[in-house]
Amino acid sequence: MRIADDCVVTLAYTLRDDSGEALDSATAADPFAFVHGRHSVIPGLEKALTGRGAGDKLDLTIAPADAYGEHSPARVQVVPRDRFPADIDIEPGMQFHASDEHGGRMAVRVTEVNEDGVVIDANHPLAGQTLHFAVEVLGVRAATAEELAHGHVHGAGGHHH
Repeated sequence: MRIADDCVVTLAYTLRDDSGEALDSATAADPFAFVHGRHSVIPGLEKALTGRGAGDKLDLTIAPADAYGEHSPARVQVVPRDRFPADIDIEPGMQFHASDEHGGRMAVRVTEVNEDGVVIDANHPLAGQTLHFAVEVLGVRAATAEELAHGHVHGAGGHHH
C-alpha cells in the first residue's frame, strides 16, 4: 500500500536543525503514527511522504515555508507583568495560552522578562528554521472509520482511549 490521504502512516524519524542538533525523534520501538492528509504533520513532510511505502527511507530538507513558516516579528509582543498571575515567577521558556483577536486559543512562549514587562512569542518554536528529517516508513494502512471520525490514529504509535 502507498501513502495517500486517509492512510495511517507509521514512522521512525530523527529531526535535526541546521547545526545538526537532534530536536525530536521516534524509533521503530516507539513510532510516530498519523492520519495522512489531515494536516497532522508539516506540509513539506506530508508532501514528501505521499506515494511512499513501508520500508522507504528518506533524507529530507524542509524549508520554513513548508514547515512552521517564517518567524514573524508581529507575533512577538511585550505584555505588562500585571497581566500574569502575581503568584507565578515568570521565566523565559514558560508557555501559556492566550486569546487571539478572534477569541481562539494560542500557545505563547516567554522569551524574556524585563522592566518593561514579559516578552511573549506566539510563533511556533521552529518557525523560521530549515528542518532536516531522516525518515523510515514503517507501515501504511487504511485508517478505520473511527480514526477518520476522531481525526487521529488509535493504537500503537497513536492515541489510546
